[in-house]
Amino acid sequence: MLRYFSRRLAFAVPTLLAISLVLFVLLDLAPNDPTGQLPLTIPPEVREQIRDSLGLDDPIYVRYVKWLHQFFVNEPINLIEQAFGVEIGNSEERLRVRSWATRSPVVELIAERLPQTLWVVGLSYLIGILIALPVGVITAYKQYSWIDQLGTFVSMVGFSVPTFFTGLLAIIIFSVTLSWLPSIYDTTHEVTDLSSFWYQIKQILMPVLVLSLYNAAQLSRYMRASVLENLNQDYVRTARVKGLRERAILFFHVFRNSMLPVITMIALGVPTIFSGAIITEQVFRVNGLGQLLIVAIQGADIPLVQTLTFLFAVLIVLFNLIADILYGLVDPRIKYE
Repeated sequence: MLRYFSRRLAFAVPTLLAISLVLFVLLDLAPNDPTGQLPLTIPPEVREQIRDSLGLDDPIYVRYVKWLHQFFVNEPINLIEQAFGVEIGNSEERLRVRSWATRSPVVELIAERLPQTLWVVGLSYLIGILIALPVGVITAYKQYSWIDQLGTFVSMVGFSVPTFFTGLLAIIIFSVTLSWLPSIYDTTHEVTDLSSFWYQIKQILMPVLVLSLYNAAQLSRYMRASVLENLNQDYVRTARVKGLRERAILFFHVFRNSMLPVITMIALGVPTIFSGAIITEQVFRVNGLGQLLIVAIQGADIPLVQTLTFLFAVLIVLFNLIADILYGLVDPRIKYE
């Protein structure tokens, strides 16, 4: 497995470099100018000085190499210094990837928003998985029953209806009509006692439930289809002939084999936790990474957009590799040579 992991990791490096080049070129060609948001009273020579200070007059290959060095060398060194309290070289002269809008390091902006995204989107994804797996197994085993029809109806509604509609509907019902839950997520809220903890639960409840319904609806359909496919396999009939109980067949044989395609869906869905639920975060005013990306796009903050999109690509490649490794743990028939 170590050889397979090393080979896949060596293949991932040029893949990520190619992705970074494509992202950098596409965003550089976009008709965005960081000085376009400045007042019209600013003289042209001042605008040119601002562009020169941002390095926009350099050739594209020079800016790309600088960005690679800042992202892969300077930023990891800064993280090591902050984590272990050591000093590596001259930190004041070290160039960092900075936002055009705020002039703050992009990594620090992402670190500020990441906890909110993990709380809301990460928790909803975990709940969605815990709901989807048993629902998919039960609806497949009870095929064509009222349980299957109900589960299919709820899954189709949850997957088909967009989250901005279910989010607004939840706000109308639970915030406007019943006044049970706050309609806006307060990012500055701190948990200090039991009452503040209860308020945190109330304000996180609606966005988590909206996203959990969407995630569970999608995964449960894959799980149901996978279980149905395995229920008709020869090994299931053989196990029944041997006298094994249905519960043992279902959970110790069918469930394990059915998890193989679902693992791919779960692993590839993990990067969406870090990218944030852009629409849902806008509806509930959650200051997560999704909203940060929207603000960066609207403000033509190219370094922030480049860094965020590239991080999402890194996560997709990483969890693809993790999914391949998990295959071998779930199915012993898979061997890594």
